Amino acid sequence: MPSIVDHFVFLPCIGSRRSISSRLRIAGKSKTLGAPTSFKTRRHETVGMPNHGISMTMTTLAAADFAGSPLEIMGALDFDRRGAALSPRRLPDWTRPQINPMLDFMLRTPSGVRLRFATTAHTVRLTVLTTHMAGRSGRGGCAFDLACNGMVHTRRHHEGNQLHFDPSGKVPPRIEPGEVYDVVFDGLGDEQKNLSLWLPHNALVELHALSVDGGEVEAPDPLGVHWIHHGSSISHCMEADIPTGTWPVVAGQAAGIDVTNLGLGGQCHLDPFMARTIRDLNPDFISIKAGINIVNGDTMRERVFLPLAHGFLDTLREAHPEVPILLISPIYCPSAEDHPGPTIPNAEGKFGTIDRPPALREGALTLSRIRELLSEVVISRNDPHLAYLSGLELFGEDDAHDLPDDLHPNPTGYRRMGKRFADRVFGDDGILQSIR
Repeated sequence: MPSIVDHFVFLPCIGSRRSISSRLRIAGKSKTLGAPTSFKTRRHETVGMPNHGISMTMTTLAAADFAGSPLEIMGALDFDRRGAALSPRRLPDWTRPQINPMLDFMLRTPSGVRLRFATTAHTVRLTVLTTHMAGRSGRGGCAFDLACNGMVHTRRHHEGNQLHFDPSGKVPPRIEPGEVYDVVFDGLGDEQKNLSLWLPHNALVELHALSVDGGEVEAPDPLGVHWIHHGSSISHCMEADIPTGTWPVVAGQAAGIDVTNLGLGGQCHLDPFMARTIRDLNPDFISIKAGINIVNGDTMRERVFLPLAHGFLDTLREAHPEVPILLISPIYCPSAEDHPGPTIPNAEGKFGTIDRPPALREGALTLSRIRELLSEVVISRNDPHLAYLSGLELFGEDDAHDLPDDLHPNPTGYRRMGKRFADRVFGDDGILQSIR
């Protein structure tokens, strides 16, 4: 049966896939780790902003001209060129031979990726082509967020490519081609301001141009504390309602910290190339939330899990011997707490584990066992800059009402996770203070 991934993988690959990361300003530089500052946001949301009414004085920066411009792209580590457009990727070019099609799709959905720049412009327009799932009752959509002066403006759009997919496999997947469209944010005022334009966390995105009216694209203020987070779909947060509603972004904004989100749906397996990717960046703080995908896919037993966990940390410490690292275990998942995977969805879309003979459970991992093992890994390393956090402190059994498919939180659950993480980790008496 054709999979959803088969069709997402081939659709956006028209044109060259040549990496151009060396020619673009990929944000990742950071200041010395300092005390987090308070940052509160308000939301303003508009659906389907029209494309008319654009000033003829608008200055346009084509995607081909992003290289060498003051524009910074945070959260992307590589780009594909697709005709005249650029498509962000969340892993570097050298990883391409090592990744599978599902991971390739997930790293091209730009959760946490944003365009950073300063300007006096009162209007900003981003020209894009997106690819996203069609909704059950019609055209699907995606959202873009613009953070400006402590306020988050949201624009929802239903244009672009639509993928129609029947989970039962009875009807072949079908691509409905769409058109390039404009995402417009206006009424921003004419004062100098730093802007962060967040791309959709649950769609593929081609960037065609960035335009501003009433100013120029200028270099933004330097990044603050740089946090790199790696995790599963529960860190990717495709179920969040807006790009700034993913829990790593909620936590980062609450603490005034800049996050690079390497949460990749279904793809957190302590891969060596992921450890090397993080090692080669410039973080002030690293967190790894591991375990749920290993149970979901039944991808390893205890014998393999322990050395991989240690090896991942060893690789990070090669370049960052004193950078604070937080190892986080899985959140609550009712079917896998005390039963090994794999997990699959039922007819109602709820995930459950598959029964197996007792003889095949030897060394198989449950979430409860993974929490024990990760805690033991941290204790055994005697590393003063390493700490453990149980995922149950972020989302536990009492939160199950916000776990509609018994695996992934809903938007409310993700926001709660982000707030709890900010308090537990970035607060005045938080974990980060104890492992600096």
